[in-house]
Amino acid sequence: MLKSMTGFGRYEVVTDEYKITVEMKAVNHRYLDLSIKMPKKFNYFEAGIRTLLKHYIQRGKVDVFITYEDYTEGNLCLRYNSALAAEYVDVFRKMEEQFGIPNDMTVSKLSRCPEVLTMEQEPEDEEQLWKVVSEAVEEAAKRFVETRVAEGERLREDLLTKLDYMAELVDFIVERSPKLLAEYRQKLEDKVSELLASAAIDENRIAAEVTIYADKVCVDEEMVRLRSHIASTRSKLVAGGAVGRELDFIAQEMNREANTTLSKSGDLEISDKAIALKTEIEKVREQIQNIE
Repeated sequence: MLKSMTGFGRYEVVTDEYKITVEMKAVNHRYLDLSIKMPKKFNYFEAGIRTLLKHYIQRGKVDVFITYEDYTEGNLCLRYNSALAAEYVDVFRKMEEQFGIPNDMTVSKLSRCPEVLTMEQEPEDEEQLWKVVSEAVEEAAKRFVETRVAEGERLREDLLTKLDYMAELVDFIVERSPKLLAEYRQKLEDKVSELLASAAIDENRIAAEVTIYADKVCVDEEMVRLRSHIASTRSKLVAGGAVGRELDFIAQEMNREANTTLSKSGDLEISDKAIALKTEIEKVREQIQNIE
């Protein structure tokens, strides 16, 4: 399947504890350029995310946005340091014996002693978190690819239509080219007849002049290569895949052949068709820039 380099994908994972949102958008780029913006707590997942996305994307400047909303109020938990509490109790007992004063320690008072009770962040289950994040990224990537494929199909149809028109232009030039020699020969004979009046025309000399003219205006090779390039482009479009770079190179070659044809042409009709051919090739190149 043919894929465009522009696309958009979005996916959300929502539970009672959190919401993870992944958004992806892309524009044309010569290579794959991934830009990932996400919370710091996900930074250690970046390498895995990049590896995952490379299975779905080959080219394009892709911006990935990952947001995380925590519904558990920070996942705080209460920690009780029993060893430290025991030390406090032991010290209070020694103070009671040493100074002869009553030990009025209670549980509530003991709990207020430094570091006996502390609030700590609940440690994240990295394996489970990666599972959720990777699933969200993968689903967003699938939806992202779907939009690329849909756009790619539209590009394919448009390009195939343009190729058909280019083939018609090439057919016209191929059909018209041989007639140029006959017309040139006739003009040459008429001119010589006019100049020499009743004198005999040297057919060998006429033939030599026509041959020289034919060498100058012959575009047979250019047309053969253009037909080959058009057929190759059509074949790759139908086959699909990441063919953008190949098609761009072929389009450059087609433009070179069209330029040569235009420079050789001394005929208005062929020149018009060659200009139309160059215009259409440029349109094709612009569209190819959008193909992955």
